[in-house]
Parts: sequence; C-alpha cells; structure tokens
Amino acid sequence: MRVLAWFGSLRAVLSVLTATSALYMALVVLGNITDFGTNRAFVEHVFAMDTTFQSPNTMWRAVTDQTVVTVVYLAIITWEAITAVVLTAAFVSWMRAFAMGRGAELARRLSSAGWLMQATLFGGGFVTIGGEWFQMWQSEKWNGLQPAFQNFLIAAVGLILVHLGRPGTPEQNRQQAVE
Repeated sequence: MRVLAWFGSLRAVLSVLTATSALYMALVVLGNITDFGTNRAFVEHVFAMDTTFQSPNTMWRAVTDQTVVTVVYLAIITWEAITAVVLTAAFVSWMRAFAMGRGAELARRLSSAGWLMQATLFGGGFVTIGGEWFQMWQSEKWNGLQPAFQNFLIAAVGLILVHLGRPGTPEQNRQQAVE
C-alpha cells in the first residue's frame, strides 16, 4: 500500500515527468545527430525565411550563411544534450531521495534547471526567435511552432509542479532559495 501511496504523491509525479522529459530530450539529441542533414535543413530554411510570405519589410532578417546555420544547429544540439543530462541527473536524484527516505531538494533544483533549459530552448529559441523573428509561422513546410509550444508547455508544467508545496515556512523557503 505504501508503494501505491507513493505513486500518488507529488514526488512520484515529478519523478515520472522528469524521467519522461529526460528521455524525450535524449531522443531529440539522438535524432538530431543520426539525421543531422534533415534536421539541419529545418534550421537552414527557418533562418533563410525562404518559405515565408517574402515581405521586404521582414526579409532583411534572413540568415543564409551556412557556417552560421551549422554553428547555431550545433549549439541547439549541445543545449539539448546538456538539458537531457541535467534532467537525467534530476531523475536519478529523485530515485535516490526515495530510496534513502530523505529530502529531495537537489532533485527539485536539478529538475527545475532542466525544465528551465527546455522552456528556454523551445519557448525562447523556437517559438520566439524561430516563430516570430524568422517568421516561421508563415511557412507551411518548415513550421515547428506546434511541437515547440507543446514542449514549452511540458517544461512549464514541470516548473510549476516542482515549485508547488515546498516544505517549510516562507522564511525557510526564502533562505533555501538564496542557498
């Protein structure tokens, strides 16, 4: 019965959501590495804005330098890989906290960091920069806003949950935030 009760706890929810996010990010990295050309082409076309409405008022934003495209794509993969590692470390920390019956502050902080990284990439990078700056929303073929927004929301939900119900008084919580 104790195990079933654990599955209904906030810690269990955070553990599973952390593991799911870590696995997802690891699979994204794997896909970006094993299908480098296809996924790089996505970045190339978004940056080139070649399938947008071609308004002269926005086309000055287009980036067609192949070196820049490759460097940005490698930076994205690196960010995704670090995010996957942080979320994996968070999941391991959740499991250790459960196994040892102790606090999970390290797991909370690692999950928070990983989800913040995920939200920054998908919300800041893909939705904001790709979607708005490079007008990705105008493209029928190279529009990744829907999956980017879904990933941003998953990370946002994780961030909300990981910061819910933190134990202690408001003063203790402020002190933990400073530490």
